[in-house]
Amino acid sequence: MTKNTKVSLTVVAVVVAVVAALLVVTNLGEYAPSGQADTPPVVPASILVRPDSHRLSDPPGSKVTVVEFLDLECEACGAAFPGVERLRAEYGDRVTFVMRYFPIPSHQNAELAARAVEAAGGQGKLEPMYRLMFEKQPEWGDQQVSHRETFLGFARELGLDLQVFETALDDPVTLGRVLADRTDGSNIGVEGTPTFFVNGVKFSGSPSYQGLKAVIDRELAK
Repeated sequence: MTKNTKVSLTVVAVVVAVVAALLVVTNLGEYAPSGQADTPPVVPASILVRPDSHRLSDPPGSKVTVVEFLDLECEACGAAFPGVERLRAEYGDRVTFVMRYFPIPSHQNAELAARAVEAAGGQGKLEPMYRLMFEKQPEWGDQQVSHRETFLGFARELGLDLQVFETALDDPVTLGRVLADRTDGSNIGVEGTPTFFVNGVKFSGSPSYQGLKAVIDRELAK
């Protein structure tokens, strides 16, 4: 082996080692911003909960905030809904629960449903409409036809002014509000629904009552 060949091989080896080291540092930095491996990233509160985000409960002095990005047509969100309501009943005086929209484009009525909840909120009925959407999801979910009339029926059931409701339903501002939530979700790594964040950390377990309860209890104990 010539001297030039040895030098070339040494240079290549050094370059490979440097690149490998940079990749390791990059990966650690992505998942451990504090410099410790396996430390989950914390999403800034300014993005996770906007001033206009819907707080379903917001007790004074709350130490824990649970944020759910949801799709009202999503069956998994519907399955998680009773557990979330149970947690709210048990922890609503100590924990802030925030609902954010994340309609999946492939779901025919998800965006319309979110707009309907938002429109109902203009008449002080956001939470009752949110509940109706999940309680009656089997009547309208996972179907490839518009359920506008179904949602108008929900509005009648809640005693809303239908003309005002429909105007809000079709208002570009309402759509913009829904899409702003989805954009925030996409920017912080939400890929599917339901996705929960507890005190800024993405919940990685099964979105069950017991799983979420364990994380909430741990945060309250800190």
